[in-house]
Amino acid sequence: MDKPAQPAARLRLVGLVFLLSGSANAQLPPPAGPQGRFLKPAVLVGEPLDYELRYEHAPDLEVVFPDSLAEFGPFEYVGKTYFPTRTRQGRSLDRAIYHLRTFRLDSVQRLALPVAVLRGEDTLRVAPLASQVRLRRTAALQPATGLPELRQNLDLVPVEPVFNYPYWVAGAVALLLLLAGSAALFRRPLTRRYQAYKMRKNHGYFLAQFARHVERFELSRSANNVERAVALWKNYLAGLENSELSSFTTREIVAYFANEVDVSKALSATDKVIYGNLQTDDAEEVDQAFQRLRGFAERRYASVSN
Repeated sequence: MDKPAQPAARLRLVGLVFLLSGSANAQLPPPAGPQGRFLKPAVLVGEPLDYELRYEHAPDLEVVFPDSLAEFGPFEYVGKTYFPTRTRQGRSLDRAIYHLRTFRLDSVQRLALPVAVLRGEDTLRVAPLASQVRLRRTAALQPATGLPELRQNLDLVPVEPVFNYPYWVAGAVALLLLLAGSAALFRRPLTRRYQAYKMRKNHGYFLAQFARHVERFELSRSANNVERAVALWKNYLAGLENSELSSFTTREIVAYFANEVDVSKALSATDKVIYGNLQTDDAEEVDQAFQRLRGFAERRYASVSN
């Protein structure tokens, strides 16, 4: 009579076991998520602020912490400090500190950085509870009431004129560019005119000095005046011809001017007076030599100036 009751008793036992196991599984706590917190309770605007993110998990779990591209609002990302994974007693701990700052004016600001958990081809984002930090103000809050009444005033106020440096600098630069362009454009004609003016002044000075030496010779009949007149003639022609005529001998000068008759006869006559004894009968010949030298200098000036 007891044997038929055994199967029913076994069924009740199996059901009880499943019930206990199911209730036990339902009572197991879920794995702990990441933890995030600010390392100080209050912060000033723009002041550095550290946020610590840590996650304790199974050693075989692949965990990825946020990088610089994560969403840190309302904070700005400045940098980060990672710590190596530490495993103790079958649990691994990942930890990182993010260096942030804020320029928002909210009294309380919150942040919860999520952690990515890799499970095969799937990715699970696990976020900690939001951590908050209080903004410490340096200026006292203005009361909402008691503000002064605004009055409209459309009267013009005289303004002291200010020196306009940019326009003056631009004008000076434009003037310099205009002068430089004009100099480049008219440089050659201006140079020619200046050289012609200079030659004309030198020629007039030569004629005046040469006439003075001739006049002195007529009064004194001195060989020194003849020598000075010839030296003046040589120096003038040296500058006019742009040569070294002043250091040439009489023979070299005659050869330089291709045996010019006036030059040859004039220098021959003056050499007799300078290096020989001056005679009264030779005065007329010296006067003709002066005329030849002056005439030749005027012809050379006319040919060069044209």
